[in-house]
Amino acid sequence: MAKEAFIPRSPFMGLEGVSGGARGVVATDRGGLGLATVMARRGRVELLARRIRETYSIELPRTNCRKEAHGIAFAGTGPETWLATCEQGNNDFAASLHAQIGTLASISDQTDGYAVLRLSGPQVRNALSKLIPVDVHPTAFRPGDAASTVAAHIGVTFWRLDSADDMPIFEIAVFRSLAASFWHALAESAAEFGFIVTN
Repeated sequence: MAKEAFIPRSPFMGLEGVSGGARGVVATDRGGLGLATVMARRGRVELLARRIRETYSIELPRTNCRKEAHGIAFAGTGPETWLATCEQGNNDFAASLHAQIGTLASISDQTDGYAVLRLSGPQVRNALSKLIPVDVHPTAFRPGDAASTVAAHIGVTFWRLDSADDMPIFEIAVFRSLAASFWHALAESAAEFGFIVTN
């Protein structure tokens, strides 16, 4: 008898936006994104930075910012600690990181531990300002900036992406077990602006 294949369920499945016809805030589930925490081993941060530069063409950030190249990114989340992401990396990403930098850092797969949303739209800053105690004004929180903070008392890590126009784009990572609670807080915050969900 063949083994049954299990398909992971999105933590945002079945949760809806509150539209009212407006598109002030647009949320997109970032399913398929590979995630891992990376913590430099004692005394190895310079070697780790060199290895990441050579392997991924990324300058490892030393502050709360995010650097990306070729679909892989490292966001500084604390002293010598990063949240690494990979487009369509799924759970294979952490194993790939371990093969490349495992002697220099401790790596923990977070692909199934976090849910990630991409947030955009002309009112996204106003909605986030009601949730997050971080100044997201364009002069204070620029593309590439990242922060670990709380949103409605829920721990989150978020960053701002580059965009081709002046429309801000953010991604926000929240523990999977708290995704529904975060979603409800976000929907309430964005309701007056129009909250749309896309695939």
